Amino acid sequence: MKRMIPFALLIATGLAACATDGRQTDAEKLVFYRGHAGEPVKDFKYFGTLNGWTPLGDGALAVWTKPSEGYLLELSGPCQDLDYATAISVTQFGGRVSAKFDDVIPLGAGTSSINIPCRIETIRPLDVKALRASQKELREAAAVEREAGKR
Repeated sequence: MKRMIPFALLIATGLAACATDGRQTDAEKLVFYRGHAGEPVKDFKYFGTLNGWTPLGDGALAVWTKPSEGYLLELSGPCQDLDYATAISVTQFGGRVSAKFDDVIPLGAGTSSINIPCRIETIRPLDVKALRASQKELREAAAVEREAGKR
């Protein structure tokens, strides 16, 4: 029951954000992803390619190693150009990305000519199924809100 209260607050925050202008701030997105992340782990398997990634401000991002497997990476400080990167690189050793040892490196247009690595502070596995279900609920609620506003 205690776990349901933060989840309900999270959904209410998300609905409020969608009701105002339809877009969430980076801080709201980060709270949403944290609500769907498990306990920190020391590392995860990584074989050189990501299935996708989402910046969550300049201090965190979500990465997917498979369509059904993702991780919330929180960085040790602000990561220059993460919001504007067209791609990222993730360091690894032996096919594993480790908290406190490996880095995320923003790449692509809009980034500075020097790619500055950003240290991964924590790694938390995402409950991808629950995350997608919550995103769907938020989209549906926003659609209902838009329809109600048209009347």
